[in-house]
Parts: sequence; C-alpha cells; structure tokens
Amino acid sequence: MAKDKFAAESPGRETLRRNKMANAYDRVYTWFDDLKSKTLCCGVCVYAKPCTCLNWISDFTIERAEIWRKTNLPQSPRGGRLCGEIKLKTMRIIFLSILTILSYSTVLGQTSLSAKQIELLDSIATQDVPKNAPGIATAIIQDGKVIYEKYAGYADLKESTLIKNSTRFNIASNGKQFTALAVLTLIEKDNLRLSDDIRKWFPTLFPNIKENITMQSLLNHTSGIRDCYDLWSLQGYTWWEKSFNNNDVLALIEKQSDLNFQPDTKYLYSNTNYILLALIVEKVSNKSFAEYTNEMFKQLNMPNTSFESDFTKIRGQIGRAYFNFDTWITYKWIWNVCGDGNIFSSLEDQIQWEKLVQGKGISTFSRQTILQSQEIIKGSKFENYGYGLEFGKYKDLNYSFHEGATGAWKATVIRFPQYNLSILTLTNTGKSTPNTQTRQMADIILELKPVEAYVVTKPASIGKYVSEDEILGTYLTESDFAFTFEKKDNKIFLKRLGRNDVELEREADNIFHQKFDPAFKQEFSTNSKGEMQITAYYINHSPYSLTKVNQILNGYDFKSLNGDYVNLETNTILSLKYINGMSYKIKLGKSYKTKGMLVSNTKMLVDSYSLELRNGALFLNGERIKEVKYVRK
Repeated sequence: MAKDKFAAESPGRETLRRNKMANAYDRVYTWFDDLKSKTLCCGVCVYAKPCTCLNWISDFTIERAEIWRKTNLPQSPRGGRLCGEIKLKTMRIIFLSILTILSYSTVLGQTSLSAKQIELLDSIATQDVPKNAPGIATAIIQDGKVIYEKYAGYADLKESTLIKNSTRFNIASNGKQFTALAVLTLIEKDNLRLSDDIRKWFPTLFPNIKENITMQSLLNHTSGIRDCYDLWSLQGYTWWEKSFNNNDVLALIEKQSDLNFQPDTKYLYSNTNYILLALIVEKVSNKSFAEYTNEMFKQLNMPNTSFESDFTKIRGQIGRAYFNFDTWITYKWIWNVCGDGNIFSSLEDQIQWEKLVQGKGISTFSRQTILQSQEIIKGSKFENYGYGLEFGKYKDLNYSFHEGATGAWKATVIRFPQYNLSILTLTNTGKSTPNTQTRQMADIILELKPVEAYVVTKPASIGKYVSEDEILGTYLTESDFAFTFEKKDNKIFLKRLGRNDVELEREADNIFHQKFDPAFKQEFSTNSKGEMQITAYYINHSPYSLTKVNQILNGYDFKSLNGDYVNLETNTILSLKYINGMSYKIKLGKSYKTKGMLVSNTKMLVDSYSLELRNGALFLNGERIKEVKYVRK
C-alpha cells in the first residue's frame, strides 16, 4: 500500500526503488564474497572475541549493518552479533535469507537507504556538531525497523564521553505525550474521566470561574489556565536558577483568579496544564508521579526513561547541556518541576516507543491505550492538539509531532502515520535546531520538494493602488505580533521587534518588497471590515496577515497613563512614564526596565507584551498569558 502511495506521488519513484534494490543486492554479493575469505565476517560489531549468535538476521537488513558500521558505535546492534568462523554452507543460507528480507521490505515500501541518502542524512545530522563539541542522537524508524541511526558529539566534554544509544537527554516537552499516556491508563482503569472537572481534586482553584475546567481541556490546552513560566517571568524569576517543584506551581496557580479565556473556547499552549495533570495522577494513583510513570516505562520496556522530580537523583550517563559563547559552557540542572517536561530519556528508549506506536516492539502495555494516545481527542472541536501531540500538515502530508526545548537541550519527534514512519532527534547543544533538521531528514526519506513548492510565495494578482503615506502605521496579528511602516529620508522602512529595520521598494500598485531580499513581499489591501491590512509572503512560510490599528486621536493626553499599576495575582507592579512622541518608560517588578510604544488609543506594545487600556486598568498579554489585570495604585 505504501508503495502505491509513493508511486502515485512521484512517477519516477518506482524506478528509483528498483535501482535501490539493485544496489542493495550488489552490496549483498560484495559482502558475501568478502566473507568467504575471512574469519571475521560483517564488521558490524567492534568486539574482538568471536560470537555465535545469528539471530540478528531476522532484525537487520544489510543496509542496517552498513549504518552500524558507519556510525562506529561502541556496541553491537540489538539482536546479536555475527563474528567468527562460519562455514560456507551456513553463509549460503544467510545470504538467501537476506535476499528474502530485502524482497519483503520492498513489498512493504521499506527499502534500504541508498549511499547518497545516508550521506545526505549524515550531513544534516552533523551540520551543527563541530569537532570536540556536544552533539546529537537521531534515528528514523519505519514499520518498526530502524532504517537510520546516528550519534555525533560528546555527552560530557569534561569527561570526554561520547554520545551513545543509552545517553540520556532531557527531552523537555516531548514528555507531554507520556504524561497524557499516564492519564489514559487511569481512564482505562475507570479511575477518572475526560469530563471530570479538575476542581474535583483541587477545590480551591478558580472559585470565580463557573464553567467546568475539565481533564480534556488540560490535555489539549483549552483550559485557559496561564503558563507558570510566563507568570514567573512577570515576577522577575529566571526559572532555571530555581529549584521549584510541582507544589510551587500549584501555589502559584491558586493565586490566580482569572483565566486567559473561558474554558473550551480557544486553544493556547500552557505548560501548567500538564503539571496539573501530573499532580492529578498522583492524587488518583496514591503514588508520586515519578513512581507511577516509572512503572509505566517498565511496562513499555523503556528502562532509561524517567520524569525527574529530584535533580539530585538523576541517574545514568547524561548528555550535559552546553551553550557556546566563544567556548562551550554547561550549567548545573536543579529543576524539579515535571509533567510538562523534565523527562530524561535515551534514543534507544525513544526508538522502542516509536516501535510500539507503529504496532511493533515488545511490551506488556495496553496496545489499545497506545493507539488512543496517537489520536485527536474524540469529540473535541480542537483538532490541532491531542494527548501531548500536535497535529498538522508538513508539505501537504498529514503528520503528528512535538518539539521540546529547555535550555540547550532540545528534542523533536515527527510521525507520518500513512507511511508508518517516525523521525527522532535529541540534542545537548545550543547550536542545534532539531525542529529544522528532523524535517530536512523527512525531505530526504520522502523525497519532498523545497518548501516553496507547497506554499503561496507571492500575491495572486495586483490590486488597487495604495500610496506610501496610506500604508504608514502599525499592523498587528491577533497575537499582537507587529509590523510598523515608517518613512525616513523619503524611503519606506519596516520595523519589527528584535530585528533590524529593512528598506522596502514598490513592486506594483499595492505590492512592496524588501530591497535586498525581493522574495519577502508585502501586499496591501482592505479586509471585509474595510480595514487596511498587509499580507506577508516569503519562500519558506505560508502567507500571514496583519491589520492596521487605528491612529491615536488628536489631543490625546499621553501623560494620563503615567503611574503605578498592581496585579495582585502575581504581586507585581507595572510603572509607566511618558517620554515623548508615542514612547513610554516601562518598569515591571524590581528590575525589568524597557520602553513601550503606544500604537492606538487603547494599545501599547512593550517588547514581547502588549497592554490593553480599558476602564482605567491595564490588561497585559503575553505569548501564553492573557488578560493579566493591573489596576492603578
């Protein structure tokens, strides 16, 4: 079936498949001829002692053996080793078995990788791993078989230990899928329901909120509960310098009287949701979250995976996290919050999990629960997030995925269910971008075109003429990401937070582009409400639109906003003082000082925040916190 899908998408793919098969057979013949003259056979393992086990043939194709040889791993592949003197008759049997395996793989669409594909994958995996540096562990699994596996770089620079299959990385938010899995096991035991209100276990939370805040709304981030990390940031905490635990998160949320929005009306990712889920698992199971999930990982045959609620007890070889500021710098990990992340795992264990997800692998865990964990929550109107997994499209292909990042640790998993294909990347280097690298690997395996082939990169037509003066001003997305267009020295410039100003040129009546990068285009038009809007186009993303905000009215009393405003939920003070023009001095808490820009009568932009001015109060909005109310002292 997969073979037909591949062929349908690319007319030349079947020819390529036959060529790959021919190459694979050639490698088998070469390998076989070489073995006839040697006592040490495949070269896969690095042990000097002869081995007698031949069971690996049932688990590994020749290409897999080549991968193991290429990666120079300091251990043999799981399933056994093949070394020592082997009689020619036995070799003929093995040879015929390999041909059978290769033919069977072709029927499944599981061809071995070509030398060119391996070369390209290696270059992607190691692109951010220079000499004597931390690095990466990555793998590709299809239909329960590992078709590519690569390790590069150091787990610990001080100890000179290399990354290997059992090296443990903090996979951060990729652990949310396992928190959700723990919840599903309790649902399977009929100990809780998706429809349960979380105040069944935490009756003091949000007494002013009448709507139910359900288990389901925590799972798919529709609860409206604010993100604890963003709240700590308001309070001036650098969270990773602290040793907070899950009870500290609960204490913080107990002080919140409002939500980002009414439950089940919007989606907004919040780590707090999954920390609360971990606390509920503890209350329902009468075990610590780490203890309960450790039992789960034992069933899953993932012995090197665990949530860490006590940083002093993290075990195993850890891939220490490193940033590079002219030299590699690591730091002490002292974090105890878990459920949203803070889960350490090895690539070996993550491969095991992908095999189980694909219907393969060995475990005593409920197959039905694993299947359910990979689905969108039934009956939910939000189909972009399920049980710790995001859902979407990558280059027109349906896929599920998740990213994890905490400090220099980063992890990515992407799954293409129609091909029973998973790609994993774990890193311990701040230089690496696994979200990009992992998708680049998908491009190689699935032979996908560059992103510009799948997105609209320019306006479909030229619209009504707009003058330069008409386009000037600030434009916002719904999340308050801003474009500001200004005129200086008779030239038009685009200003964006955290980026250099860029000069624009007119391309057509209502279309401009960046002077030194014409592929970045801006189309000006009016929306259905008659408001001016700009749609941005580029070769590596889909178009997005921003709407022009109303200009500040003449006679506006800018100094009327001066003063101190307090938020009782976080016990923080926000101070405003008018400078000139549209600018204000801003102070948040004891030490955060910056500038804000008033963009309309009712809105101010302050770095990554926006302030809404309503009824004499300020409502602060950030990426994962909304409607945080500050009232004048």
